[in-house]
Amino acid sequence: MFPLESFRDSIAKIAEVLQRHDIAFHLTGGVTSIAYGEPRMTQDIDLVIDNTAAAYNIDKVIASLLEFEFLFDEEAVRKAVRDKRMFQLLDTHESLKLDIYPRELIAGELSRSEMHEVFAGVELPVASLPDAALSKLIWISKGSHKNRRDVRRIVSRATSVQRTTIDKLVVEHQLKDLLSEVLAEPDEIE
Repeated sequence: MFPLESFRDSIAKIAEVLQRHDIAFHLTGGVTSIAYGEPRMTQDIDLVIDNTAAAYNIDKVIASLLEFEFLFDEEAVRKAVRDKRMFQLLDTHESLKLDIYPRELIAGELSRSEMHEVFAGVELPVASLPDAALSKLIWISKGSHKNRRDVRRIVSRATSVQRTTIDKLVVEHQLKDLLSEVLAEPDEIE
């Protein structure tokens, strides 16, 4: 596993690149599990970024990524942004992988980001609790099993307003039955 400092340093570098070019972003994936669920280890950093701003500034973004010594395939990044597909960066100093999603999985999610103290004294945008729960359900529906416990933890910590939003979102995305199934599962093997 990576030390906490590696995550802090890598997140700080990618946040600086994105902020420098006015690209809206938020942290998602394992970070949301930590922010809303329970502390757990994660092996990478997942970010959703605004595709329109990334495409508009692609040359400057690529120059900044090189400046911060991220390792990536330039043509793959250009194609990923053009096609709104995930691309990966490797922080060469920390040997830490970043998965960048240049599109919203859930319409409007970037506008609902919430600021969280990700590290002591460092606040960054994180996917909202309802969007984090729905995102994890979408990944479960695509075959990912590691998000099941995360969904149970996130939903258990939702306020009544957040739970109402989650319930509305799962109906809209036809995932109501999957949410019920995941919530009914035990956390531990009996």
